[in-house]
Amino acid sequence: MERHKTQKIKLGNLFVGGDAPIVVQSMTNTKTDDVIATVAQIKELTKAGCDAVRCAVPTKDAARALGQIKEQIDIPLIADIHFDYRLALAAIEAGVDGLRLNPGNIGDLKQVQAVVERAAQLELPIRIGVNAGSLPKDLLERYGHPTPEALVKAAWRHIKILEEIGYYNIKVSLKAHDVPLTIAAYRLMAKECDYPLHVGITEAGTINSGMIKSAVGIGSLLAEGIGDTIRVSLTGNPLQEIPVATQILKALGLRTNGPTLIACPTCGRTQISLEKLALEVEKRLEGIKAPLKVAVMGCIVNGPGEAREADIGIAGGNGEALLFKKGEIIQRVSEDMIIDVLFAEIDKMVLERKNN
Repeated sequence: MERHKTQKIKLGNLFVGGDAPIVVQSMTNTKTDDVIATVAQIKELTKAGCDAVRCAVPTKDAARALGQIKEQIDIPLIADIHFDYRLALAAIEAGVDGLRLNPGNIGDLKQVQAVVERAAQLELPIRIGVNAGSLPKDLLERYGHPTPEALVKAAWRHIKILEEIGYYNIKVSLKAHDVPLTIAAYRLMAKECDYPLHVGITEAGTINSGMIKSAVGIGSLLAEGIGDTIRVSLTGNPLQEIPVATQILKALGLRTNGPTLIACPTCGRTQISLEKLALEVEKRLEGIKAPLKVAVMGCIVNGPGEAREADIGIAGGNGEALLFKKGEIIQRVSEDMIIDVLFAEIDKMVLERKNN
């Protein structure tokens, strides 16, 4: 798919936009001034595949803590600022790699200018983050309720503040919990600007509903080439967000690292506990970084052929399974040995690829 053409900007040691890979972001839910807890969570997010992380900065103590946090992590750190420009300045001095703010809620132009001038000196990107739930009052009165046009106009209002100061190191987001509204807003914005777009469905909900809404919303936009960085926003532990984001990217062929599991839905021909097998395989694949396609199929008759594109797989029968590579059967295995035999072969393949 052809990507919407955007500017390429630098975020810490990453590039965002242009031809750079899609960046997966998340946000900590620890108290930012609790350095130990925040660093621990960021390290877990990093291990899970998070590329950049955002921390809320509601107080001076939180802003001061960012310096200690930054020293102990390996991914870009973004400060999330609202209302108080002094917190933005403190975050910059603490060494963050970027800011998320709305110039419209910071205060007068001089305060915004002070933040932007300092960010410009250090070449720090600023994300203009517009949410449907916090649109300016006059736009709500004009449109009656959040609309794609209202979101885009709010974004441009904030962008113009920065552009008039001569600052263009900008990312933009236009989020809503309503999926069609979000998709329409991003489509409209993509037609009007070439700033990198941060895509997500805000307040998407718990892992059950939020995963679906995020997959539909983020996936639809990415399939159209819209989006340079994404966040899956789920209620609860942010570690839940990273696998969902990764699977969205992999489903669209936008990320190839790590294994992909192919598993059939089962039918009346299934004679093996396929769901249990698939869940166990999925769990054991978590520690593997190689881009393997692994299949767990329920039917000896059709399974190998249906999963011909898989690098390796198993097809269950009555008390046994076939082990196959690229659709070719290589071994018949008893049911109690299926997982061990499969992963012995996977380990060999990973080693071979590493050595080559």
